[in-house]
Amino acid sequence: MNDTAVSVKNLTAGYEKDRIILRDISFDVPSGQILTILGGSGCGKSTLLKHIIGLHKPFSGDILIQNRSIVNAGESERRSIMQIFGVAYQGGALFRSLTLEENIALPLEEYTPLTREEIRDKVREKLALVNLDGYQDYLPSDLSGGMIKRAAFARALALDPAILFFDEPSAGLDPLSSASLDRLILDIREKTCATIVIVTHELDSIFTVADRALMLSAETKGIVADGKPEFLRVHSDNNFVRTFLNRGKPLPEISVREE
Repeated sequence: MNDTAVSVKNLTAGYEKDRIILRDISFDVPSGQILTILGGSGCGKSTLLKHIIGLHKPFSGDILIQNRSIVNAGESERRSIMQIFGVAYQGGALFRSLTLEENIALPLEEYTPLTREEIRDKVREKLALVNLDGYQDYLPSDLSGGMIKRAAFARALALDPAILFFDEPSAGLDPLSSASLDRLILDIREKTCATIVIVTHELDSIFTVADRALMLSAETKGIVADGKPEFLRVHSDNNFVRTFLNRGKPLPEISVREE
């Protein structure tokens, strides 16, 4: 296993040359870590995720997935790199006309030599991992919001990826469903040893699951905090960071102790 799962190097990114969202940011994600990426509206959370998973090319800088550049890779190499990670999108992004089994089977049919029976067994295994055992014949329209999120997790896990990216996994869920999903994320990490990167603004989830929080700022177009969420909430020397992590409540005094 590589010590570093994801490495972002001097990344400058946006969608137009005169509209830079992120400027010259760098950070590494160690293997096995759960990292949350957070910040206010327009700070570049989703932009960063889209660039890391190869949906957009940065203006400058590089992104390494297990020491392989997804930015400079040719098409064949890029497709190979993308098999290292799985992605669960905010809305699930399941094909509505396909059953859960058919949705999860798609990457297995595309990228593995498994037989139909082996694929069926693998699909059942992933559904069981996200507590959807027995739902393989259901359509997405038959499921609740929380179940759709878990089904998206199962598809992200289909190829046994070393890295998982979750985009706003708790968005739109009630508190109980959100808490259940947090427990599932921790369970997935325990059972798969995957590195997990989560884009979210849900503070309860951040403090429950994250080993580390990386906070972006729309004003600076960069990283304004990087560390353990509990430490940053109390000890960050950036008032915006502490205000954000304390939901706008009166700020605690800053302690001078080292992390």
